[in-house]
Amino acid sequence: MQEQELVNAIAKLVVEQLKNVDVCDPKDRIPVGISARHVHLSQADLETLFGKGYELHKKKDLMGGQYAAQECVTIIGTKLRAIENVRVLGPVRKQTQVEVSATDAVRLGVKAPVRLSGDLVGSAPVTLVGPQGAVYLKEGCIVAKRHIHMAPEDAARFGVQDKQVVKVRFESGRGGTLEDVPIRVDPSFDLEMHIDTDEANGLGIAKDMGYLIPGYDDSKYICNLDYSDKGTWYMLVKDVTGNKYIGFMLDTATDNAGGAIFAPC
Repeated sequence: MQEQELVNAIAKLVVEQLKNVDVCDPKDRIPVGISARHVHLSQADLETLFGKGYELHKKKDLMGGQYAAQECVTIIGTKLRAIENVRVLGPVRKQTQVEVSATDAVRLGVKAPVRLSGDLVGSAPVTLVGPQGAVYLKEGCIVAKRHIHMAPEDAARFGVQDKQVVKVRFESGRGGTLEDVPIRVDPSFDLEMHIDTDEANGLGIAKDMGYLIPGYDDSKYICNLDYSDKGTWYMLVKDVTGNKYIGFMLDTATDNAGGAIFAPC
Protein backbone atom coordinates (compact mmCIF):
# COMPACT_ATOMS: atom_id res chain seq x y z
CA MET A 1 0.00 0.00 0.00
CA GLN A 2 1.35 3.44 -0.96
CA GLU A 3 1.91 6.06 1.74
CA GLN A 4 -0.98 8.26 0.54
CA GLU A 5 -3.35 5.26 0.50
CA LEU A 6 -2.26 4.26 4.00
CA VAL A 7 -2.90 7.73 5.39
CA ASN A 8 -6.31 7.83 3.68
CA ALA A 9 -7.14 4.49 5.29
CA ILE A 10 -6.15 5.87 8.70
CA ALA A 11 -8.40 8.89 8.10
CA LYS A 12 -11.36 6.67 7.27
CA LEU A 13 -10.83 4.59 10.40
CA VAL A 14 -10.67 7.71 12.54
CA VAL A 15 -13.95 8.98 11.14
CA GLU A 16 -15.65 5.62 11.75
CA GLN A 17 -14.48 5.60 15.37
CA LEU A 18 -15.47 9.20 16.10
CA LYS A 19 -18.53 9.87 13.93
CA ASN A 20 -20.95 9.33 16.86
CA VAL A 21 -18.99 11.46 19.33
CA ASP A 22 -20.44 14.82 20.34
CA VAL A 23 -17.12 16.54 19.81
CA CYS A 24 -18.20 19.97 21.03
CA ASP A 25 -19.97 18.90 24.18
CA PRO A 26 -19.02 21.50 26.85
CA LYS A 27 -18.30 18.72 29.35
CA ASP A 28 -15.42 17.59 27.13
CA ARG A 29 -13.64 20.92 27.32
CA ILE A 30 -10.94 21.85 29.83
CA PRO A 31 -11.64 24.71 32.27
CA VAL A 32 -8.71 27.10 32.58
CA GLY A 33 -7.33 28.65 35.76
CA ILE A 34 -4.86 31.54 35.56
CA SER A 35 -2.19 31.37 38.25
CA ALA A 36 -0.65 34.63 39.41
CA ARG A 37 2.70 34.76 41.23
CA HIS A 38 2.63 33.04 44.63
CA VAL A 39 4.77 31.39 47.28
CA HIS A 40 4.72 28.05 49.11
CA LEU A 41 6.57 28.15 52.45
CA SER A 42 8.24 25.57 54.64
CA GLN A 43 7.38 25.75 58.34
CA ALA A 44 10.88 26.98 59.20
CA ASP A 45 10.72 29.78 56.61
CA LEU A 46 7.17 30.67 57.65
CA GLU A 47 8.35 31.19 61.23
CA THR A 48 11.34 33.26 60.11
CA LEU A 49 9.08 35.53 58.08
CA PHE A 50 6.10 35.77 60.47
CA GLY A 51 7.34 34.73 63.90
CA LYS A 52 7.96 31.59 65.94
CA GLY A 53 5.05 29.15 66.02
CA TYR A 54 3.16 31.09 63.34
CA GLU A 55 0.32 29.41 61.43
CA LEU A 56 -1.21 30.48 58.13
CA HIS A 57 -4.73 31.89 58.06
CA LYS A 58 -6.96 30.52 55.31
CA LYS A 59 -8.49 33.00 52.87
CA LYS A 60 -9.85 30.73 50.13
CA ASP A 61 -9.91 26.97 49.49
CA LEU A 62 -8.18 25.64 46.37
CA MET A 63 -8.01 22.13 44.90
CA GLY A 64 -5.99 19.29 46.32
CA GLY A 65 -6.25 20.49 49.91
CA GLN A 66 -4.41 23.71 49.15
CA TYR A 67 -5.66 27.18 50.02
CA ALA A 68 -4.81 30.83 49.48
CA ALA A 69 -3.67 32.29 52.77
CA GLN A 70 -4.29 35.79 54.06
CA GLU A 71 -0.54 36.31 54.38
CA CYS A 72 1.62 37.97 51.71
CA VAL A 73 5.37 38.47 51.33
CA THR A 74 7.77 40.52 49.23
CA ILE A 75 10.06 38.86 46.67
CA ILE A 76 13.45 40.48 46.07
CA GLY A 77 15.62 39.46 43.12
CA THR A 78 19.38 39.38 42.79
CA LYS A 79 19.50 43.02 41.59
CA LEU A 80 17.44 44.22 44.58
CA ARG A 81 14.32 44.54 42.44
CA ALA A 82 11.18 43.74 44.42
CA ILE A 83 7.62 42.55 43.90
CA GLU A 84 5.38 43.22 46.90
CA ASN A 85 2.16 41.63 48.18
CA VAL A 86 2.79 38.15 46.80
CA ARG A 87 0.21 35.67 48.11
CA VAL A 88 1.27 32.70 50.24
CA LEU A 89 -0.45 29.36 49.55
CA GLY A 90 -0.93 26.77 52.26
CA PRO A 91 -0.47 24.36 53.81
CA VAL A 92 3.26 24.50 54.48
CA ARG A 93 5.61 22.32 52.42
CA LYS A 94 8.92 20.60 53.01
CA GLN A 95 10.71 23.15 50.82
CA THR A 96 9.88 26.75 50.02
CA GLN A 97 8.91 27.38 46.40
CA VAL A 98 8.37 30.68 44.60
CA GLU A 99 6.32 30.69 41.37
CA VAL A 100 6.46 33.71 39.06
CA SER A 101 5.79 34.47 35.40
CA ALA A 102 8.61 35.02 32.93
CA THR A 103 7.75 38.73 32.98
CA ASP A 104 8.06 38.74 36.78
CA ALA A 105 11.45 37.01 36.48
CA VAL A 106 12.71 39.78 34.19
CA ARG A 107 11.43 42.38 36.62
CA LEU A 108 13.22 40.63 39.49
CA GLY A 109 16.39 40.20 37.47
CA VAL A 110 16.51 36.41 37.91
CA LYS A 111 16.74 33.53 35.42
CA ALA A 112 13.89 31.36 36.66
CA PRO A 113 13.60 28.05 34.73
CA VAL A 114 10.29 26.65 33.51
CA ARG A 115 9.56 23.72 35.82
CA LEU A 116 6.74 21.65 37.26
CA SER A 117 6.01 22.22 40.92
CA GLY A 118 8.58 20.58 43.21
CA ASP A 119 11.38 20.48 40.62
CA LEU A 120 13.64 23.06 42.26
CA VAL A 121 17.20 21.80 41.81
CA GLY A 122 19.22 24.50 40.09
CA SER A 123 16.33 27.00 40.10
CA ALA A 124 16.78 30.73 40.66
CA PRO A 125 17.79 32.37 43.96
CA VAL A 126 15.55 35.01 45.56
CA THR A 127 14.98 36.63 48.95
CA LEU A 128 11.61 36.64 50.71
CA VAL A 129 10.73 39.38 53.19
CA GLY A 130 7.96 39.18 55.77
CA PRO A 131 6.89 41.30 58.74
CA GLN A 132 9.26 39.52 61.15
CA GLY A 133 12.28 38.67 59.01
CA ALA A 134 13.78 37.64 55.68
CA VAL A 135 14.82 34.36 54.04
CA TYR A 136 17.42 33.98 51.29
CA LEU A 137 16.81 31.01 49.00
CA LYS A 138 19.82 29.69 47.08
CA GLU A 139 17.29 27.98 44.82
CA GLY A 140 13.50 27.81 44.73
CA CYS A 141 12.17 30.33 42.19
CA ILE A 142 10.60 28.89 39.03
CA VAL A 143 8.28 29.79 36.19
CA ALA A 144 5.53 27.22 36.65
CA LYS A 145 5.12 24.91 33.65
CA ARG A 146 1.57 24.86 32.31
CA HIS A 147 -0.28 21.65 33.17
CA ILE A 148 -3.70 20.04 33.53
CA HIS A 149 -5.12 18.67 36.77
CA MET A 150 -7.50 15.72 36.43
CA ALA A 151 -9.25 13.26 38.69
CA PRO A 152 -8.92 9.59 37.58
CA GLU A 153 -12.44 9.62 36.14
CA ASP A 154 -11.60 12.68 34.01
CA ALA A 155 -8.45 10.98 32.72
CA ALA A 156 -10.47 7.90 31.79
CA ARG A 157 -13.05 10.02 29.95
CA PHE A 158 -10.38 11.83 27.92
CA GLY A 159 -8.37 8.65 27.36
CA VAL A 160 -5.18 10.04 28.90
CA GLN A 161 -2.96 9.14 31.85
CA ASP A 162 -0.77 10.74 34.49
CA LYS A 163 2.34 12.48 33.07
CA GLN A 164 1.09 12.21 29.48
CA VAL A 165 1.86 15.32 27.41
CA VAL A 166 -0.89 16.85 25.25
CA LYS A 167 -1.83 20.00 23.34
CA VAL A 168 -4.68 22.37 24.20
CA ARG A 169 -6.36 24.66 21.70
CA PHE A 170 -8.11 27.97 22.49
CA GLU A 171 -10.54 29.62 20.09
CA SER A 172 -11.56 32.78 21.93
CA GLY A 173 -9.40 35.83 22.56
CA ARG A 174 -6.41 35.77 20.21
CA GLY A 175 -6.70 32.01 19.84
CA GLY A 176 -3.89 29.52 19.54
CA THR A 177 -2.59 26.16 20.71
CA LEU A 178 -0.41 25.47 23.75
CA GLU A 179 1.85 22.45 23.32
CA ASP A 180 3.88 20.40 25.78
CA VAL A 181 1.15 20.33 28.43
CA PRO A 182 1.65 17.53 30.99
CA ILE A 183 -1.33 15.92 32.70
CA ARG A 184 -1.34 15.36 36.46
CA VAL A 185 -3.86 12.85 37.78
CA ASP A 186 -4.90 12.57 41.43
CA PRO A 187 -8.21 11.79 43.19
CA SER A 188 -8.04 15.14 45.00
CA PHE A 189 -7.86 17.16 41.77
CA ASP A 190 -10.62 19.01 39.96
CA LEU A 191 -10.49 19.22 36.18
CA GLU A 192 -8.58 22.39 35.37
CA MET A 193 -5.69 23.57 33.23
CA HIS A 194 -3.27 25.94 34.92
CA ILE A 195 -1.48 28.63 32.93
CA ASP A 196 0.29 31.75 34.13
CA THR A 197 -0.53 35.39 33.46
CA ASP A 198 1.91 35.68 30.54
CA GLU A 199 0.27 32.77 28.72
CA ALA A 200 -3.22 34.09 29.46
CA ASN A 201 -2.36 37.57 28.20
CA GLY A 202 -0.63 36.19 25.10
CA LEU A 203 -3.73 34.22 24.08
CA GLY A 204 -6.24 36.82 25.27
CA ILE A 205 -7.74 34.44 27.84
CA ALA A 206 -9.74 35.72 30.80
CA LYS A 207 -11.80 32.76 31.97
CA ASP A 208 -12.00 30.24 29.20
CA MET A 209 -12.29 26.62 28.11
CA GLY A 210 -9.68 24.79 26.06
CA TYR A 211 -10.04 21.81 23.74
CA LEU A 212 -7.79 18.85 24.46
CA ILE A 213 -6.07 17.58 21.31
CA PRO A 214 -5.40 13.87 21.87
CA GLY A 215 -2.83 11.86 19.98
CA TYR A 216 -2.44 8.31 18.69
CA ASP A 217 0.97 6.71 18.22
CA ASP A 218 2.02 3.60 16.36
CA SER A 219 5.30 2.41 14.88
CA LYS A 220 5.16 4.70 11.84
CA TYR A 221 2.64 7.46 12.25
CA ILE A 222 1.63 9.98 14.90
CA CYS A 223 -1.92 11.24 14.37
CA ASN A 224 -3.07 14.42 16.11
CA LEU A 225 -6.79 15.12 15.99
CA ASP A 226 -8.28 18.56 16.48
CA TYR A 227 -12.06 18.23 16.70
CA SER A 228 -13.02 21.64 18.04
CA ASP A 229 -15.09 22.38 14.92
CA LYS A 230 -18.55 20.79 14.70
CA GLY A 231 -18.44 20.21 10.95
CA THR A 232 -14.94 18.93 10.41
CA TRP A 233 -12.01 17.32 12.16
CA TYR A 234 -8.49 18.28 11.29
CA MET A 235 -5.96 15.45 11.33
CA LEU A 236 -2.23 15.99 11.16
CA VAL A 237 -0.29 12.82 10.37
CA LYS A 238 3.46 12.75 10.91
CA ASP A 239 5.64 10.19 9.20
CA VAL A 240 8.13 9.54 11.99
CA THR A 241 10.81 8.15 9.72
CA GLY A 242 10.62 10.89 7.11
CA ASN A 243 9.55 13.78 9.36
CA LYS A 244 6.83 14.61 6.85
CA TYR A 245 3.46 16.13 7.78
CA ILE A 246 0.24 15.37 5.92
CA GLY A 247 -2.83 17.45 6.81
CA PHE A 248 -6.44 16.36 6.38
CA MET A 249 -9.80 18.01 6.76
CA LEU A 250 -12.28 15.26 7.57
CA ASP A 251 -15.88 16.09 6.67
CA THR A 252 -18.05 14.46 9.36
CA ALA A 253 -21.16 14.60 7.19
CA THR A 254 -19.74 12.82 4.13
CA ASP A 255 -16.70 11.04 5.62
CA ASN A 256 -14.62 12.54 2.83
CA ALA A 257 -10.92 13.14 3.43
CA GLY A 258 -8.76 15.50 1.42
CA GLY A 259 -5.01 15.68 1.95
CA ALA A 260 -2.15 18.04 1.26
CA ILE A 261 1.56 17.77 1.97
CA PHE A 262 2.97 20.34 4.38
CA ALA A 263 6.60 21.36 4.85
CA PRO A 264 8.53 19.43 7.51
CA CYS A 265 8.71 21.06 10.92
